Amino acid sequence: VQLVESGGGLVQPGGSLRLSCAASGFTFSNYRMSWFRRAPGKGLEWVSSINTYGMYTAYAESVKGRFTISRDNAKNTLYLQLNSLKIEDTAIYSCARTQRYTASPSPADYDAWGQGTQVTVSS
Repeated sequence: VQLVESGGGLVQPGGSLRLSCAASGFTFSNYRMSWFRRAPGKGLEWVSSINTYGMYTAYAESVKGRFTISRDNAKNTLYLQLNSLKIEDTAIYSCARTQRYTASPSPADYDAWGQGTQVTVSS
């Protein structure tokens, strides 16, 4: 099982980024996926979840209306579009896999994680 994130970088406030998470070693379309982030000096924060076929999504209040999660099961890839970025969005963003049938904000419910990609929002 492998999850590899990419797409992070340095962006000014109000800017946009698109993160990707390439999955391999398992049947990607069978699993609900989520994004988490860890800001400097803070704990792991759930950001967003998507169900197996992308019909259901959920977002943390802090990112709702600005971030969009999506997936392409044919490409075994999870995405997170980040718009209207704020300084407080600066964090390492990681994708994770869960075997649960419902969205979960608890990291303990996830059994596979990527290494993360750094997003820095700064002027």
